[in-house]
Amino acid sequence: MAPQQAAKPRHRAARPVPPPSEAILDIAFHRASLATPKGQSKPERDRRRAELKIVRAGATTVRHLRLETQRFLRPPLTPFERTLVDERFGAGTLDRALTRVRRAEERIRGLQREAEAGARRLHGPEMLGDAVRAYYGRLSSFVREVDRDLLVLRSVDAFLAERPKVDPARPTLVVAGFPNVGKSSLVGQLSSAQPKVADYPFTTLSIALGHADVGFDRLQVLDTPGVLGRPRRTNPAESEAEAAVRGPATVVVFLIDPTETCGFTLEEQEALLRRWEAELPNTRILPVETKLDLQRRDTDRLQVSSVTGEGIPELRRRVRELVRPTGELPPMEEALEETPPEPMVGEPPARRSRRRSGA
Repeated sequence: MAPQQAAKPRHRAARPVPPPSEAILDIAFHRASLATPKGQSKPERDRRRAELKIVRAGATTVRHLRLETQRFLRPPLTPFERTLVDERFGAGTLDRALTRVRRAEERIRGLQREAEAGARRLHGPEMLGDAVRAYYGRLSSFVREVDRDLLVLRSVDAFLAERPKVDPARPTLVVAGFPNVGKSSLVGQLSSAQPKVADYPFTTLSIALGHADVGFDRLQVLDTPGVLGRPRRTNPAESEAEAAVRGPATVVVFLIDPTETCGFTLEEQEALLRRWEAELPNTRILPVETKLDLQRRDTDRLQVSSVTGEGIPELRRRVRELVRPTGELPPMEEALEETPPEPMVGEPPARRSRRRSGA
């Protein structure tokens, strides 16, 4: 007998995702179908039922369209979020989608008012039924016209949900540089973040956020994807890193791997540093050489090792000096070291505690 052949696994075809309008209209029409108005006569109840179906279907649809847009309106996107969205989806894409959905809401409200007024002038269940069905048809067309825009809004919402919320009012340290130079390891040393660390490039594909206490400040620390230094030829991950450097950064720690074990030459890394320094003259950029445990150089730059921790305390001190605004309260360790102020002229000296002598 011939050996039985193993049955081939059957792969089910992925079910197509229904358009957003389908779910919205199903909810709206179901709610409208539950209308049970009261009235003294059947003709009166029929007319009120038709009016209530029109009101419920329109109001429910508008409410669900508003739910799709309110994520971007209250509170509004921060400038950094706006930059991320424009870089990933194209400038103006979000605004155009929001405008079309809001326009659909206005058209539905106008259609609802028109249908309500028309139902008041009709008599008989057949005429009222025809008016409600005609209203449902036009309402459906208005919602289906913005299906593509609703998909854009959901895609942008999902994209932002995967990114950390960066507070524009707080100081922000951005750790940037080429891939595999040790950014994530350093962020783990400096902050509460626990980024993924691996010995291969492009481990970090999107920004990640941690926090650190710098004196009386709560510092945001952003880990960024690697940047290859190719102007106008960046991939989505590089665009996020560039947006962080150009946007919320109070200080940028630019990491340089002098060992070149990252896979990129020192000259390539220096070229990106020079470009950012030229393009961002008002941004504080602190060059830091990493992997001090592998190579120690004779340089004026700060050198650190995330493996041994050497140089990390000095890096913290320098970051604190750059982040601390003028006139702010001093960091905690400095405040503890300060001597008490001298008493003003005419002010009685502070009383000294006296120890009672034993009998």
